[in-house]
Amino acid sequence: MMKDHSETACDLFAGGFNCAQSVFAAFSDVTGFDRDTALKLASGFGAGMGRMREVCGTFSAMVMVVDMLYGTGEEFTFEDKAAHYKLIQELAAQFREVHGTIICRELLQGLKVTSDPTPEQRTEKYYKVRPCIKFVRTAAEILDRYIAEHPVNNGQ
Repeated sequence: MMKDHSETACDLFAGGFNCAQSVFAAFSDVTGFDRDTALKLASGFGAGMGRMREVCGTFSAMVMVVDMLYGTGEEFTFEDKAAHYKLIQELAAQFREVHGTIICRELLQGLKVTSDPTPEQRTEKYYKVRPCIKFVRTAAEILDRYIAEHPVNNGQ
C-alpha cells in the first residue's frame, strides 16, 4: 500500500516550511532525495517563486516530483516531451478544478499579501487566515493518486 503523503506535507507546512518545500519533501521517499536536499531544492519556489506570487509553490513542487518520476532525461523523443508536457497540463487542470487557478496571488485573492521578499512570521493568526495548507494537501493528494495509478518502473 502506498503512503499517504498529504499528512506529511501538511505537517511540514505547519512546521514552518514553505508550500513548495512541504510538498516536495513529503515525497522524498519516492523521488530518492534525502529530506534536507529536497527542502533545499524547493526552498526558492515558495509563495509563487520567491514570494513573487506567480505559480503556486505547491504546483511547482508537484511538477518537480512528476519530473523526477516520469520526466525525460538524456534520451527522449519529441513524443516523450509532448506526452510529459501534456501530463503537467493535466495535473494543472486537476489543481484548477479544486482551487480555480495555479497562480499564487489569485489563490490568495482577498488577503493582504505582498511580494516583499521577507516571509511572514508563522503565527497562530497566520495559520488561521492563510489557506495555503489546503493547497499543500490538494497537491499531495493529486500526486498520490497519479503515482498510485502510474507506478514508476525502475528503468524509467
